[in-house]
Amino acid sequence: MNQDREPIRVALLGCGTVGTEVLRLLSDQPDEFAARTGAPMLVTGVAVRRPHKHPEVPEHLLTTDAQALVEGDVDVVVELIGGIEPARSLLLTALRSGKSVVTANKALLAEHGSELYAAADASGADIYFEAAVAGAIPLLRPLRESLAGDRINRVMGIVNGTTNFILSAMDSTGAGYAETLDEAGRLGYAEADPTADVDGFDAAAKAAILASLAFHTRVTASDVHREGISAVTPGDLAAARTLDRTVKLLAICERVVDEDGSESVSARVHPAMIPRSHPLAGVGDAFNAVFVEAEAAGQLMFYGQGAGGAPTASAVLGDLVAVARNLVVAGKGPRESAHAQLPVRDMGQTPTRYHISLDVADKPGVLSQVASMFNEHDVSISVVRQQGRGEEASLVVVTHTAADAALRSTVDKIAQLPVVREVVSVMRVEGEPS
Repeated sequence: MNQDREPIRVALLGCGTVGTEVLRLLSDQPDEFAARTGAPMLVTGVAVRRPHKHPEVPEHLLTTDAQALVEGDVDVVVELIGGIEPARSLLLTALRSGKSVVTANKALLAEHGSELYAAADASGADIYFEAAVAGAIPLLRPLRESLAGDRINRVMGIVNGTTNFILSAMDSTGAGYAETLDEAGRLGYAEADPTADVDGFDAAAKAAILASLAFHTRVTASDVHREGISAVTPGDLAAARTLDRTVKLLAICERVVDEDGSESVSARVHPAMIPRSHPLAGVGDAFNAVFVEAEAAGQLMFYGQGAGGAPTASAVLGDLVAVARNLVVAGKGPRESAHAQLPVRDMGQTPTRYHISLDVADKPGVLSQVASMFNEHDVSISVVRQQGRGEEASLVVVTHTAADAALRSTVDKIAQLPVVREVVSVMRVEGEPS
Protein backbone atom coordinates (compact mmCIF):
# COMPACT_ATOMS: atom_id res chain seq x y z
CA MET A 1 0.00 0.00 0.00
CA ASN A 2 1.12 3.52 -0.80
CA GLN A 3 1.12 5.23 2.59
CA ASP A 4 1.02 8.65 0.91
CA ARG A 5 -2.03 7.87 -1.21
CA GLU A 6 -4.99 10.14 -0.62
CA PRO A 7 -7.90 8.27 0.96
CA ILE A 8 -10.86 7.06 -1.06
CA ARG A 9 -13.69 9.24 0.23
CA VAL A 10 -16.97 7.41 0.66
CA ALA A 11 -20.48 8.85 1.09
CA LEU A 12 -22.99 6.45 2.64
CA LEU A 13 -26.66 7.02 1.81
CA GLY A 14 -28.84 5.18 4.29
CA CYS A 15 -27.81 3.50 7.49
CA GLY A 16 -30.31 0.76 8.17
CA THR A 17 -29.46 -2.88 8.84
CA VAL A 18 -27.05 -3.15 5.91
CA GLY A 19 -25.61 0.34 6.13
CA THR A 20 -24.85 -0.08 9.81
CA GLU A 21 -22.87 -3.24 9.06
CA VAL A 22 -20.98 -1.56 6.20
CA LEU A 23 -19.99 1.33 8.45
CA ARG A 24 -19.01 -0.99 11.30
CA LEU A 25 -16.80 -3.20 9.16
CA LEU A 26 -15.07 -0.23 7.54
CA SER A 27 -14.44 1.24 10.99
CA ASP A 28 -13.27 -2.03 12.56
CA GLN A 29 -10.88 -3.07 9.77
CA PRO A 30 -9.35 0.08 8.25
CA ASP A 31 -5.90 -1.41 7.73
CA GLU A 32 -7.25 -4.51 6.02
CA PHE A 33 -9.33 -2.49 3.58
CA ALA A 34 -6.44 -0.14 2.88
CA ALA A 35 -4.20 -3.12 2.13
CA ARG A 36 -6.78 -4.62 -0.24
CA THR A 37 -7.43 -1.45 -2.16
CA GLY A 38 -4.04 0.28 -2.09
CA ALA A 39 -5.40 3.34 -0.28
CA PRO A 40 -7.22 4.17 2.94
CA MET A 41 -11.01 4.38 2.77
CA LEU A 42 -12.61 7.27 4.60
CA VAL A 43 -16.35 7.62 5.21
CA THR A 44 -16.98 11.35 4.93
CA GLY A 45 -20.68 11.38 5.69
CA VAL A 46 -23.77 9.27 6.36
CA ALA A 47 -27.10 10.57 5.08
CA VAL A 48 -30.15 9.54 7.09
CA ARG A 49 -33.66 10.90 7.60
CA ARG A 50 -33.65 10.84 11.42
CA PRO A 51 -30.17 11.32 12.91
CA HIS A 52 -31.39 10.68 16.47
CA LYS A 53 -32.21 7.09 15.44
CA HIS A 54 -28.51 6.37 14.79
CA PRO A 55 -26.55 6.76 18.04
CA GLU A 56 -24.00 4.23 16.72
CA VAL A 57 -22.87 6.67 14.01
CA PRO A 58 -20.36 9.38 14.99
CA GLU A 59 -22.30 12.63 15.17
CA HIS A 60 -19.93 14.51 12.87
CA LEU A 61 -20.74 12.08 10.03
CA LEU A 62 -24.52 12.34 10.20
CA THR A 63 -26.46 14.56 7.82
CA THR A 64 -30.00 14.82 6.53
CA ASP A 65 -28.86 16.52 3.32
CA ALA A 66 -28.09 13.62 1.01
CA GLN A 67 -27.88 15.88 -2.03
CA ALA A 68 -25.17 18.05 -0.50
CA LEU A 69 -23.26 14.95 0.58
CA VAL A 70 -23.32 13.53 -2.95
CA GLU A 71 -22.30 16.84 -4.47
CA GLY A 72 -19.47 17.26 -1.96
CA ASP A 73 -15.88 16.10 -1.98
CA VAL A 74 -16.38 12.33 -2.32
CA ASP A 75 -15.12 9.64 -4.68
CA VAL A 76 -17.70 6.88 -4.17
CA VAL A 77 -21.39 6.97 -3.26
CA VAL A 78 -22.78 3.87 -1.55
CA GLU A 79 -26.57 3.88 -1.85
CA LEU A 80 -28.57 1.77 0.62
CA ILE A 81 -31.77 3.83 0.74
CA GLY A 82 -33.89 1.63 -1.50
CA GLY A 83 -36.84 2.62 -3.63
CA ILE A 84 -36.82 4.78 -6.74
CA GLU A 85 -36.68 8.36 -5.48
CA PRO A 86 -34.65 10.08 -4.18
CA ALA A 87 -32.16 7.26 -4.89
CA ARG A 88 -32.40 7.66 -8.68
CA SER A 89 -31.75 11.40 -8.65
CA LEU A 90 -28.92 11.11 -6.15
CA LEU A 91 -27.13 8.39 -8.10
CA LEU A 92 -27.53 10.22 -11.40
CA THR A 93 -26.01 13.29 -9.77
CA ALA A 94 -23.07 11.22 -8.55
CA LEU A 95 -22.47 9.39 -11.82
CA ARG A 96 -22.78 12.49 -14.01
CA SER A 97 -20.13 14.18 -11.91
CA GLY A 98 -17.77 11.22 -12.32
CA LYS A 99 -18.29 9.69 -8.89
CA SER A 100 -18.53 5.93 -8.79
CA VAL A 101 -21.56 4.21 -7.30
CA VAL A 102 -22.17 1.06 -5.27
CA THR A 103 -25.84 0.20 -4.80
CA ALA A 104 -28.00 -2.62 -3.48
CA ASN A 105 -31.15 -1.13 -5.00
CA LYS A 106 -32.79 -3.87 -7.06
CA ALA A 107 -35.98 -1.92 -7.75
CA LEU A 108 -34.04 1.04 -9.12
CA LEU A 109 -31.79 -1.10 -11.30
CA ALA A 110 -34.74 -3.10 -12.63
CA GLU A 111 -36.62 0.05 -13.67
CA HIS A 112 -33.90 2.61 -14.46
CA GLY A 113 -30.74 0.58 -14.93
CA SER A 114 -30.21 1.75 -18.52
CA GLU A 115 -30.31 5.38 -17.42
CA LEU A 116 -27.74 4.75 -14.70
CA TYR A 117 -25.46 2.77 -17.02
CA ALA A 118 -25.60 5.54 -19.62
CA ALA A 119 -24.63 8.14 -17.02
CA ALA A 120 -21.74 5.97 -15.85
CA ASP A 121 -20.51 5.44 -19.42
CA ALA A 122 -20.69 9.14 -20.21
CA SER A 123 -18.55 10.17 -17.24
CA GLY A 124 -16.32 7.09 -17.00
CA ALA A 125 -17.55 6.30 -13.48
CA ASP A 126 -18.12 2.79 -12.16
CA ILE A 127 -21.43 1.32 -11.06
CA TYR A 128 -21.41 -1.92 -9.06
CA PHE A 129 -24.46 -3.70 -7.65
CA GLU A 130 -23.63 -7.22 -6.45
CA ALA A 131 -25.78 -6.83 -3.33
CA ALA A 132 -28.92 -6.14 -5.39
CA VAL A 133 -29.58 -9.85 -5.96
CA ALA A 134 -29.12 -12.76 -3.56
CA GLY A 135 -27.37 -10.92 -0.73
CA ALA A 136 -23.95 -12.33 0.03
CA ILE A 137 -23.93 -14.81 -2.87
CA PRO A 138 -21.36 -13.88 -5.54
CA LEU A 139 -23.73 -14.12 -8.50
CA LEU A 140 -23.88 -10.94 -10.55
CA ARG A 141 -20.13 -10.60 -10.99
CA PRO A 142 -19.82 -14.15 -12.37
CA LEU A 143 -22.64 -13.39 -14.82
CA ARG A 144 -21.22 -9.98 -15.66
CA GLU A 145 -17.56 -11.01 -15.93
CA SER A 146 -16.65 -14.66 -15.44
CA LEU A 147 -19.29 -15.98 -17.86
CA ALA A 148 -19.16 -13.04 -20.27
CA GLY A 149 -17.42 -15.25 -22.83
CA ASP A 150 -19.98 -18.04 -22.56
CA ARG A 151 -23.51 -18.41 -23.86
CA ILE A 152 -25.97 -18.63 -20.99
CA ASN A 153 -29.20 -20.42 -21.81
CA ARG A 154 -31.02 -20.41 -18.50
CA VAL A 155 -30.92 -18.87 -15.05
CA MET A 156 -33.38 -20.33 -12.54
CA GLY A 157 -33.34 -19.66 -8.85
CA ILE A 158 -34.78 -18.96 -5.45
CA VAL A 159 -34.07 -15.28 -4.92
CA ASN A 160 -36.45 -14.35 -2.11
CA GLY A 161 -35.82 -15.71 1.38
CA THR A 162 -39.22 -14.86 2.83
CA THR A 163 -41.18 -16.88 0.30
CA ASN A 164 -38.70 -19.73 0.47
CA PHE A 165 -39.08 -19.92 4.23
CA ILE A 166 -42.87 -19.97 3.92
CA LEU A 167 -43.00 -22.66 1.23
CA SER A 168 -40.35 -24.78 2.97
CA ALA A 169 -42.32 -24.60 6.23
CA MET A 170 -45.60 -25.42 4.50
CA ASP A 171 -43.93 -28.43 2.87
CA SER A 172 -42.44 -29.78 6.09
CA THR A 173 -45.34 -29.09 8.46
CA GLY A 174 -48.45 -29.22 6.29
CA ALA A 175 -49.52 -25.82 7.64
CA GLY A 176 -51.45 -23.29 5.55
CA TYR A 177 -50.12 -20.15 3.93
CA ALA A 178 -51.63 -17.62 6.36
CA GLU A 179 -50.35 -19.27 9.53
CA THR A 180 -46.91 -19.84 8.03
CA LEU A 181 -46.72 -16.20 6.97
CA ASP A 182 -47.53 -15.21 10.56
CA GLU A 183 -44.74 -17.46 11.80
CA ALA A 184 -42.33 -15.92 9.28
CA GLY A 185 -43.21 -12.50 10.67
CA ARG A 186 -42.63 -13.60 14.26
CA LEU A 187 -39.20 -14.98 13.35
CA GLY A 188 -38.19 -11.86 11.46
CA TYR A 189 -38.25 -13.44 7.99
CA ALA A 190 -41.23 -11.36 6.81
CA GLU A 191 -41.73 -7.61 6.91
CA ALA A 192 -44.75 -6.04 8.60
CA ASP A 193 -46.03 -5.47 5.05
CA PRO A 194 -44.84 -8.58 3.16
CA THR A 195 -46.45 -7.63 -0.16
CA ALA A 196 -43.20 -7.08 -2.08
CA ASP A 197 -42.03 -10.56 -1.11
CA VAL A 198 -45.13 -12.74 -1.17
CA ASP A 199 -46.59 -11.17 -4.32
CA GLY A 200 -43.33 -11.63 -6.20
CA PHE A 201 -42.35 -7.98 -6.77
CA ASP A 202 -38.95 -8.43 -5.09
CA ALA A 203 -38.16 -11.55 -7.11
CA ALA A 204 -39.36 -9.93 -10.35
CA ALA A 205 -36.95 -7.01 -9.94
CA LYS A 206 -34.11 -9.47 -9.36
CA ALA A 207 -35.19 -11.55 -12.37
CA ALA A 208 -34.99 -8.43 -14.55
CA ILE A 209 -31.42 -7.81 -13.42
CA LEU A 210 -30.42 -11.46 -13.93
CA ALA A 211 -31.96 -11.62 -17.41
CA SER A 212 -30.30 -8.36 -18.44
CA LEU A 213 -26.87 -9.63 -17.45
CA ALA A 214 -27.26 -13.22 -18.65
CA PHE A 215 -28.60 -12.37 -22.11
CA HIS A 216 -26.98 -8.94 -22.75
CA THR A 217 -30.45 -7.50 -23.17
CA ARG A 218 -32.23 -4.75 -21.31
CA VAL A 219 -35.05 -6.31 -19.32
CA THR A 220 -37.14 -4.27 -16.87
CA ALA A 221 -39.34 -5.41 -14.01
CA SER A 222 -42.42 -4.69 -16.12
CA ASP A 223 -41.17 -7.25 -18.67
CA VAL A 224 -41.20 -10.00 -16.03
CA HIS A 225 -44.32 -12.14 -15.65
CA ARG A 226 -45.09 -12.20 -11.93
CA GLU A 227 -47.18 -14.42 -9.66
CA GLY A 228 -46.89 -14.68 -5.89
CA ILE A 229 -47.41 -17.51 -3.42
CA SER A 230 -50.61 -16.52 -1.59
CA ALA A 231 -52.68 -18.99 -3.62
CA VAL A 232 -50.41 -21.96 -2.83
CA THR A 233 -52.25 -24.43 -0.58
CA PRO A 234 -51.25 -27.41 1.57
CA GLY A 235 -53.04 -29.44 -1.10
CA ASP A 236 -50.58 -28.20 -3.72
CA LEU A 237 -47.66 -29.29 -1.54
CA ALA A 238 -49.32 -32.66 -0.89
CA ALA A 239 -49.90 -33.16 -4.62
CA ALA A 240 -46.26 -32.33 -5.28
CA ARG A 241 -45.16 -34.91 -2.70
CA THR A 242 -47.11 -37.68 -4.45
CA LEU A 243 -45.00 -36.98 -7.54
CA ASP A 244 -41.77 -36.69 -5.52
CA ARG A 245 -41.69 -32.92 -6.06
CA THR A 246 -41.81 -29.79 -3.95
CA VAL A 247 -42.98 -26.23 -4.61
CA LYS A 248 -40.69 -23.19 -4.82
CA LEU A 249 -41.16 -19.59 -5.92
CA LEU A 250 -38.76 -19.44 -8.85
CA ALA A 251 -37.27 -16.63 -10.88
CA ILE A 252 -36.73 -18.12 -14.34
CA CYS A 253 -34.84 -16.34 -17.10
CA GLU A 254 -34.21 -18.27 -20.29
CA ARG A 255 -33.17 -17.94 -23.88
CA VAL A 256 -35.93 -19.30 -26.11
CA VAL A 257 -35.02 -20.46 -29.62
CA ASP A 258 -37.85 -20.92 -32.13
CA GLU A 259 -37.88 -23.43 -34.96
CA ASP A 260 -36.74 -20.75 -37.42
CA GLY A 261 -33.68 -20.04 -35.24
CA SER A 262 -34.90 -16.69 -33.94
CA GLU A 263 -34.18 -16.02 -30.28
CA SER A 264 -35.99 -14.21 -27.51
CA VAL A 265 -35.79 -13.87 -23.75
CA SER A 266 -38.36 -15.09 -21.25
CA ALA A 267 -38.35 -13.74 -17.69
CA ARG A 268 -40.91 -14.89 -15.15
CA VAL A 269 -41.54 -15.37 -11.46
CA HIS A 270 -44.09 -17.87 -10.20
CA PRO A 271 -44.52 -20.88 -7.92
CA ALA A 272 -43.55 -24.14 -9.59
CA MET A 273 -43.20 -27.81 -8.79
CA ILE A 274 -39.66 -29.12 -9.11
CA PRO A 275 -38.32 -32.66 -8.55
CA ARG A 276 -36.89 -33.29 -5.10
CA SER A 277 -33.76 -34.51 -6.90
CA HIS A 278 -33.14 -31.01 -8.33
CA PRO A 279 -30.43 -29.02 -6.49
CA LEU A 280 -32.89 -26.18 -5.78
CA ALA A 281 -35.36 -28.48 -4.04
CA GLY A 282 -33.14 -28.86 -0.98
CA VAL A 283 -32.72 -25.12 -0.46
CA GLY A 284 -34.64 -24.45 2.75
CA ASP A 285 -35.45 -21.72 5.23
CA ALA A 286 -34.54 -18.20 4.07
CA PHE A 287 -31.59 -19.24 1.90
CA ASN A 288 -31.22 -18.31 -1.76
CA ALA A 289 -29.80 -20.35 -4.61
CA VAL A 290 -29.49 -19.78 -8.34
CA PHE A 291 -28.92 -22.46 -10.96
CA VAL A 292 -27.17 -21.33 -14.15
CA GLU A 293 -26.97 -23.34 -17.37
CA ALA A 294 -24.29 -22.24 -19.85
CA GLU A 295 -23.09 -23.91 -23.03
CA ALA A 296 -19.39 -24.16 -22.20
CA ALA A 297 -19.40 -24.01 -18.40
CA GLY A 298 -22.34 -26.39 -18.06
CA GLN A 299 -24.45 -26.30 -14.92
CA LEU A 300 -23.44 -24.02 -12.04
CA MET A 301 -25.17 -23.38 -8.74
CA PHE A 302 -24.72 -20.41 -6.42
CA TYR A 303 -26.01 -20.85 -2.87
CA GLY A 304 -25.92 -18.91 0.39
CA GLN A 305 -27.42 -16.22 2.59
CA GLY A 306 -29.74 -14.15 0.44
CA ALA A 307 -30.46 -11.34 2.89
CA GLY A 308 -29.55 -9.88 6.27
CA GLY A 309 -27.30 -7.09 7.41
CA ALA A 310 -23.92 -8.80 7.54
CA PRO A 311 -24.31 -11.01 4.43
CA THR A 312 -25.52 -8.13 2.27
CA ALA A 313 -22.85 -5.82 3.68
CA SER A 314 -20.28 -8.37 2.53
CA ALA A 315 -21.44 -7.94 -1.06
CA VAL A 316 -21.53 -4.14 -0.74
CA LEU A 317 -17.99 -4.06 0.62
CA GLY A 318 -16.76 -6.37 -2.12
CA ASP A 319 -18.05 -3.86 -4.65
CA LEU A 320 -16.57 -0.97 -2.71
CA VAL A 321 -13.14 -2.63 -2.72
CA ALA A 322 -13.41 -3.20 -6.50
CA VAL A 323 -14.33 0.44 -7.11
CA ALA A 324 -11.53 1.67 -4.84
CA ARG A 325 -8.96 -0.47 -6.65
CA ASN A 326 -10.07 1.00 -9.97
CA LEU A 327 -9.68 4.50 -8.57
CA VAL A 328 -6.18 3.74 -7.27
CA VAL A 329 -4.94 2.49 -10.64
CA ALA A 330 -7.09 4.86 -12.73
CA GLY A 331 -8.94 1.90 -14.21
CA LYS A 332 -12.56 1.15 -14.97
CA GLY A 333 -14.90 -1.66 -14.02
CA PRO A 334 -17.04 -3.62 -16.49
CA ARG A 335 -19.50 -1.63 -18.57
CA GLU A 336 -23.02 -2.58 -19.59
CA SER A 337 -23.16 -5.32 -22.21
CA ALA A 338 -26.29 -4.78 -24.28
CA HIS A 339 -25.23 -5.84 -27.75
CA ALA A 340 -27.76 -8.66 -28.16
CA GLN A 341 -30.97 -6.74 -27.45
CA LEU A 342 -33.14 -9.83 -27.81
CA PRO A 343 -36.90 -9.29 -27.73
CA VAL A 344 -38.64 -10.18 -24.48
CA ARG A 345 -41.22 -12.88 -25.02
CA ASP A 346 -44.77 -12.54 -23.74
CA MET A 347 -45.69 -15.07 -21.07
CA GLY A 348 -48.46 -16.47 -23.24
CA GLN A 349 -45.90 -17.55 -25.83
CA THR A 350 -43.41 -18.90 -23.32
CA PRO A 351 -43.05 -22.69 -23.32
CA THR A 352 -43.87 -24.27 -19.97
CA ARG A 353 -45.62 -27.24 -18.37
CA TYR A 354 -48.65 -27.53 -16.10
CA HIS A 355 -49.69 -29.70 -13.19
CA ILE A 356 -53.51 -29.60 -13.09
CA SER A 357 -55.65 -31.03 -10.28
CA LEU A 358 -59.36 -31.50 -11.03
CA ASP A 359 -62.36 -32.37 -8.86
CA VAL A 360 -64.41 -34.55 -11.20
CA ALA A 361 -67.63 -36.55 -11.28
CA ASP A 362 -67.29 -40.27 -10.73
CA LYS A 363 -68.72 -41.49 -14.03
CA PRO A 364 -67.46 -43.15 -17.21
CA GLY A 365 -65.88 -40.99 -19.88
CA VAL A 366 -64.42 -38.32 -17.62
CA LEU A 367 -60.85 -38.96 -18.71
CA SER A 368 -61.72 -39.02 -22.39
CA GLN A 369 -63.60 -35.71 -22.17
CA VAL A 370 -60.71 -34.05 -20.38
CA ALA A 371 -58.18 -35.53 -22.80
CA SER A 372 -60.16 -34.21 -25.77
CA MET A 373 -59.68 -30.65 -24.51
CA PHE A 374 -55.92 -31.15 -24.50
CA ASN A 375 -56.06 -32.57 -28.02
CA GLU A 376 -58.06 -29.57 -29.27
CA HIS A 377 -55.30 -27.24 -28.08
CA ASP A 378 -52.39 -29.43 -29.27
CA VAL A 379 -51.21 -29.98 -25.71
CA SER A 380 -49.63 -33.36 -25.01
CA ILE A 381 -50.20 -35.16 -21.70
CA SER A 382 -47.19 -36.54 -19.83
CA VAL A 383 -48.81 -38.02 -16.71
CA VAL A 384 -52.45 -38.65 -15.80
CA ARG A 385 -53.73 -40.11 -12.55
CA GLN A 386 -57.33 -40.70 -11.52
CA GLN A 387 -58.09 -41.48 -7.90
CA GLY A 388 -60.94 -41.67 -5.41
CA ARG A 389 -64.61 -42.37 -5.95
CA GLY A 390 -67.88 -40.49 -5.61
CA GLU A 391 -67.48 -37.05 -4.08
CA GLU A 392 -63.77 -37.75 -3.58
CA ALA A 393 -63.04 -38.42 -7.26
CA SER A 394 -60.12 -36.42 -8.63
CA LEU A 395 -57.95 -36.28 -11.71
CA VAL A 396 -54.34 -35.09 -11.91
CA VAL A 397 -52.76 -34.22 -15.25
CA VAL A 398 -49.15 -33.19 -15.95
CA THR A 399 -48.54 -31.87 -19.45
CA HIS A 400 -45.61 -31.84 -21.79
CA THR A 401 -44.19 -28.45 -22.80
CA ALA A 402 -46.53 -26.10 -24.63
CA ALA A 403 -47.12 -22.36 -24.96
CA ASP A 404 -48.47 -20.98 -21.70
CA ALA A 405 -51.46 -19.42 -23.46
CA ALA A 406 -52.44 -22.79 -24.94
CA LEU A 407 -52.21 -24.40 -21.53
CA ARG A 408 -54.24 -21.64 -19.89
CA SER A 409 -56.89 -21.86 -22.60
CA THR A 410 -57.06 -25.62 -22.13
CA VAL A 411 -57.65 -25.24 -18.41
CA ASP A 412 -60.39 -22.66 -19.04
CA LYS A 413 -62.17 -25.06 -21.40
CA ILE A 414 -61.80 -27.98 -19.00
CA ALA A 415 -63.39 -25.93 -16.23
CA GLN A 416 -66.54 -25.64 -18.37
CA LEU A 417 -66.99 -29.40 -18.77
CA PRO A 418 -70.08 -30.75 -16.95
CA VAL A 419 -68.01 -33.62 -15.53
CA VAL A 420 -65.54 -31.21 -13.88
CA ARG A 421 -66.80 -29.89 -10.56
CA GLU A 422 -63.77 -27.70 -9.89
CA VAL A 423 -60.28 -26.93 -11.13
CA VAL A 424 -58.63 -27.36 -7.73
CA SER A 425 -55.18 -26.08 -8.64
CA VAL A 426 -52.95 -25.23 -11.54
CA MET A 427 -49.20 -25.02 -11.11
CA ARG A 428 -46.29 -24.93 -13.49
CA VAL A 429 -43.69 -27.69 -13.51
CA GLU A 430 -39.97 -26.93 -13.89
CA GLY A 431 -36.59 -28.57 -13.57
CA GLU A 432 -37.06 -31.83 -15.42
CA PRO A 433 -37.21 -33.09 -19.02
CA SER A 434 -40.44 -32.21 -20.78
